Amino acid sequence: MKRCVKILLKILLLLGALAAATVLLAKLALHRAPPKPGEPPRGYASARQIVAAIALGELKLVKLDPPLPAGVVERKDIEYGRVGQRALLLDLYSPAPLSNSAPGLIFIHGGAWRSGQRQDYRVYTTYFASRGYVAATISYRLLQQAPFPAAVEDAKCAVRWMRANAARLHVDPERIAVLGGSAGGHLAMLVGFDPDDPRLEGAGGQAGVSSRVAAVVDFYGPADLTTPFAQASHLVKDFLQGKTYPEAPELYRQASPQFYLKAGAPPTLIFHGTIDDVVPIEQSDALAARLKELKVPCEYARLEGWPHAMDVGRPVNDYAKARVRAFLAHYLSGH
Repeated sequence: MKRCVKILLKILLLLGALAAATVLLAKLALHRAPPKPGEPPRGYASARQIVAAIALGELKLVKLDPPLPAGVVERKDIEYGRVGQRALLLDLYSPAPLSNSAPGLIFIHGGAWRSGQRQDYRVYTTYFASRGYVAATISYRLLQQAPFPAAVEDAKCAVRWMRANAARLHVDPERIAVLGGSAGGHLAMLVGFDPDDPRLEGAGGQAGVSSRVAAVVDFYGPADLTTPFAQASHLVKDFLQGKTYPEAPELYRQASPQFYLKAGAPPTLIFHGTIDDVVPIEQSDALAARLKELKVPCEYARLEGWPHAMDVGRPVNDYAKARVRAFLAHYLSGH
């Protein structure tokens, strides 16, 4: 019996040593120097390594509900449109005091068109409001409430609302940008690439006001829903009125921002990670190539070793904020 106990103790000690060695090796493998200013953060070999980095404290996550910065005014639950009995709401963040007209930003949250909330983008709206922008984050009808094109109609309605109320909000109506991630990136592209299209404008309010924007920022959004990955996705099918691609190929095409692109489209900034297993990197590769072909101003932050929703990680979030800020300063400068 004593012999068995000794053997068991030796096994446990060995396992403990192996576990400690594994953690140490993981720390050594994941430890990295912070990127130089302006450089993209170094990515990871796999999603599993990212999970390990978070568990070991090597990869910090952002706070999605940061405190309100000094000098920023927050106004919640503003009705920007109405569809039937349903109010469409946004939260607005403005620098104070604000006497001159500032650029306006509209953020569209992700969540596969079926989930998510506007508060998810408070991490961005508070940041940009503290740097001189009037920033709104919107709620829109999810697919359970109304399928395509309802979400696009609501996003366009938010642009019309900001433009119609530009004087009161101290927003320059010619300097409005739309930004979104994942499903929100898809919606942002549709808003930007297909301005004033009556098929997608809806009837939420501010009829006759333009939904044009001056710039688009797309975080890992799908640009072409006619591709095999999208055709096989039950989420895309649910979003597109429950119809498969063979049943409604034109509907899939109508919901694809890629097919609205033409010369004169707004300047576009794209973020995408190379190990994204939700929206393939090829979606943004093709989008960037098409924008370049059309000579539309385009910046492409193709981040090696980062997954979907990569900007939840603090290094990517910091990099994205700086990159978006420089992009907006250039294209919304008013010159």
